Amino acid sequence: MRALNLTSSPSEIRIGAKLRSSRLAQNLTLEQLAKSTELTKGFISRIERDETMPSVPTLVQLCQALSLPIGALFEEPEIHHIPLETAPRINMGGTGADERLLTPRSAELVQVLRSTVEPHGTGGTELYTVNCDVESVHLISGDLTLRFANREIDLAAGDTTTFPGSTPHTWVAGAAGAEIMWILAPAAWSGAA
Repeated sequence: MRALNLTSSPSEIRIGAKLRSSRLAQNLTLEQLAKSTELTKGFISRIERDETMPSVPTLVQLCQALSLPIGALFEEPEIHHIPLETAPRINMGGTGADERLLTPRSAELVQVLRSTVEPHGTGGTELYTVNCDVESVHLISGDLTLRFANREIDLAAGDTTTFPGSTPHTWVAGAAGAEIMWILAPAAWSGAA
């Protein structure tokens, strides 16, 4: 039988933030978690700050109290990188706009779009709504006017306006065109298309 040379990874395992996030998502205080696990608040706090690594039995105990599968602590996060030039083109119905989807089509919690708009490009003359709870419009460069049923908002480069997606609206770019970032939460649509 051949001997195995075992070496540890030079990077540390960091599970504290995941434990803390799980605790906070359940609206549990350190005191409540400490009481349910019979550990001290200070010890749990040090674990959450990755200042100490708990034993396997203690880790199992914490995960059981949080209803968190122990394997979830060690899963790699799903990271997507989408360069602008390869981002899929989409059509949101406007004219004079090159619109790109910057988040994966499968993303459900948030959707980020980027529009390069020609001078006087528009979202249309009719007001429309978007199937999301929150729509946030960030103007990267140029000029943009957001039109609502009872008002208009002029945006300058760097401005952001946030409103419910169910609010009827449209937009028009100024004479210089515009670069716009749209953030929709949750995603207005998902899935491969």
